[in-house]
Amino acid sequence: MADNETATFVLIHGGGSTSWDWHLVAPVLRDLGHEVVAVDLPLEESANGVGEYADAVVEACGDRPNLVVVAHSWGGLVAPIVCSRIGTELLVFVTAMVPAPGEAPNDWWSASGFTDLEAADPEADVFYNGVPAELVEECNARAREQAGTRDGEPSPLKAWPDVPTRFLLCRDDRFFPPAFVRGMVRDRLGIEPDEIDGGHMIALANPRELAERLHAYWTALDR
Repeated sequence: MADNETATFVLIHGGGSTSWDWHLVAPVLRDLGHEVVAVDLPLEESANGVGEYADAVVEACGDRPNLVVVAHSWGGLVAPIVCSRIGTELLVFVTAMVPAPGEAPNDWWSASGFTDLEAADPEADVFYNGVPAELVEECNARAREQAGTRDGEPSPLKAWPDVPTRFLLCRDDRFFPPAFVRGMVRDRLGIEPDEIDGGHMIALANPRELAERLHAYWTALDR
């Protein structure tokens, strides 16, 4: 690929997790000719909020060109802040939380309508349906305690960043059910989400197709 055809995919993990979540997606993206930056958000530090998480992502990007910011789950609260602080070609939410400017992370649940949903079946595998057992075990072993001390503070996001945005819905997601996600995306982004087979932890359940979808978003971008 020529330089202007090569993206730098900036991969942001979900809450309480690590960049390891992307370890099966990253090599596929590299095989497709792209750079990958997968960041461990500084979750454990009580002094940090979503603004500091975004700073960590921006620092990891350095001066790399053609940034595509990809956020999973809780990471969606961080991604638009990143895009407001650094030049970005594309923003992709993967079954992620879409914040409103100035909205505190703790307020997202009720403001988005999520807490109005019926409680999930406690016997169901809400997060890991479709993920091989050995990957579930490894992911749980790597899980981190998220301080969340500042999650009641308003987000530093003042306005939505002027960047093309896509949303990828997971058809088998038991945590953010498709019907909820479609409404949330229409209300908050004004677009229709795209869809992919797989559950909430899609990067572990269906990594190759996810990587190929991300690549396709890049190649279809009018730039």
